[in-house]
Amino acid sequence: MTDTAPEEVMLHDPGEALDPLADAEDAVVKNRAKVGSSRPSSLLYTYGPGAIMDLPGFSVMPAGLDDWEPIWKRREKIPAIIEPRLLNVIRMHLGPQVDALRPYPWQPKQNSFAKEGADLGIPARVFPQWLRCTGCDYLGPLPRFSYTNTHPFRPDLAQFTHKGCPGRGAQRGGAKTGKRESPAVPAQHLLTCTNGHVDEFPYELWVHRGRRCPKAERPDLKMRDANVGKSVGSMIACTQCGATRGMAEAQGSVGRDKLPQTCRGRHPHLNAFDKECDARPTLIMMGASNLWFASTQSIIVMPRTDAEKAEALGDLLRLELGVDTVKQFAGQLDVIRAMAGMKDIDLTSVSNESLSTAVADALTPPESDEERKKKRDDWDPVELLVPEWQYLQKPALFPSQKNTTGLMVTDMARGPELPPQISRVVAVNQMKKVNAFIGFTRLDEMDRINDLPGRLVKLTRNGKPTWVPATEDRGEGIFLQLSLDAVEAWENIVYTTPLWAAHQAANRRNFYRRFSETAKAVDPDTRLPAPRYWLLHTLSHVLIREMAMSCGYGAASLTERIYGWPPSAHREGAAGLLICTTASDSEGTLGGLVALSEPPRLQGLVSSALRRAARCSSDPVCAMRTPHDPEDFLHGAACHCCTFASETSCERANRFLDRRFLLTLPSAHGKPVPGFFGSPDVR
Repeated sequence: MTDTAPEEVMLHDPGEALDPLADAEDAVVKNRAKVGSSRPSSLLYTYGPGAIMDLPGFSVMPAGLDDWEPIWKRREKIPAIIEPRLLNVIRMHLGPQVDALRPYPWQPKQNSFAKEGADLGIPARVFPQWLRCTGCDYLGPLPRFSYTNTHPFRPDLAQFTHKGCPGRGAQRGGAKTGKRESPAVPAQHLLTCTNGHVDEFPYELWVHRGRRCPKAERPDLKMRDANVGKSVGSMIACTQCGATRGMAEAQGSVGRDKLPQTCRGRHPHLNAFDKECDARPTLIMMGASNLWFASTQSIIVMPRTDAEKAEALGDLLRLELGVDTVKQFAGQLDVIRAMAGMKDIDLTSVSNESLSTAVADALTPPESDEERKKKRDDWDPVELLVPEWQYLQKPALFPSQKNTTGLMVTDMARGPELPPQISRVVAVNQMKKVNAFIGFTRLDEMDRINDLPGRLVKLTRNGKPTWVPATEDRGEGIFLQLSLDAVEAWENIVYTTPLWAAHQAANRRNFYRRFSETAKAVDPDTRLPAPRYWLLHTLSHVLIREMAMSCGYGAASLTERIYGWPPSAHREGAAGLLICTTASDSEGTLGGLVALSEPPRLQGLVSSALRRAARCSSDPVCAMRTPHDPEDFLHGAACHCCTFASETSCERANRFLDRRFLLTLPSAHGKPVPGFFGSPDVR
């Protein structure tokens, strides 16, 4: 089964005039034809609202949640994912008005020619809205081009074309040349700022150096490649006055001074502008990796306590019946049951006492803004992991649990040859993971959501969404727990080493050199994970690389979930890792990964992974890599040859990795750092 979500593209009437710096949505002709598809996981982490999705013929930007509402209204019942633990965290960040987690508007089809769900999809806008003709290099706004999308089963054929294109070999002296229709491609240059705005590049003002063309009010422009001499990149030329200017001048800090000094505050995904923006725009290319960073929260669904069950039912009543209706009939449980039945809510197994508790929970007034902001400022993302860690510490609950949450775990025996530092092994036979998208940033990824709340780009025009997109994935995995006493003793030694001091200094340099303004308000030392996290993270990566060769899944399909934090006054310490695979279909539960938890297979796998980690084809450069001023990279003895994993697998973008914490490796300066697993086996 392939999870696809057709995109709705907003097109524009090519006959109307267009201000090259204004939003091209002023002259809108809506086209509801499908132009592409993507899996829900891609829409969550790669191509969500505000991101740019590069299609075969052009590029689109998924619209904000306001534009999703008409899509949802095509169905009588809007599906929702009920998970109070995650919803409470989202409310803390976005406000108490958030009442639901919704899946993406998609419906499975019986076959490729079926029409089920043809009216559903993710609305999107064409962006960038300046295109370049591939036949004659003409550069112009969207209305100057024609759109075709006529084949119902070939959305990849949708494209913009330049009618009457003369080509690059036009004859001179007035002789007629043959006219043709050439495809157009997006112009790659954009402006963005640290407040999350993105805008078209002002090509007309750029080529005329901030002034108007002396020959025409709306001059025709050309974008030519000029990879000779110092004109690296594209060259913009005005066909009326002959002015030319290279895009290379806009690059770097010197080029930034030549760009507009004020940001227009444009949000193309919302078709809106902010009233003011105090950030300076900078040049960015359409395919740049720092153009869009998703901010997500995720949890593993676990068996609920009675209080959590009541909260979940309260959320469901509030969502389906409405607060006013629940309040009106709060004292009449029979009426509540009848109305819930009309909404397909099964309350037959819910006692009156539990229903009363759920009703009271549904009517609980929201926290004040001051309380919510205080809670958000004090919140740590680790809080989402603590319940999962605590549950995995209680193997007595595993056999007696009801598999209503999609979680099935088994406490496994330790193999006699498994390293003694690994104290427990748990097979996660089945699991369900819920992921929610709550916003995004540009230029700089947020280490934590509460770095600076204003940096999180809004998903609706008023900035107060009543729901957020979410996915529900199923999978399997293996949980390994390290000896907490051994980890704590080892960590206390690492804190005193020069290597840890070097990593601390590199983290501070990295933090203060970031584009965003978050460094002014945040202590960088609080953003550096403890040595045990580096240890667990490195171990996770070497195991993922080893497991991929025998579990039946590709390395990019395996993901990690690290439980690594020192003890504090309000929570116990943790040292464990979960390697899992999750997907929104059966691909996530093939059984090949959990089969590796059998003692004979696991002990051989761990031994092989540690032996491979002892050597890297880039050694000794890799093994002795330590950041020194002015270097600010956030890893040590780790590289693509030995430790790095794909971006779909790593939760920290290949940061905070060092094989010297895993194994005792030779050092170029002084005594080596003691590896947690000791000296490598060089057999």
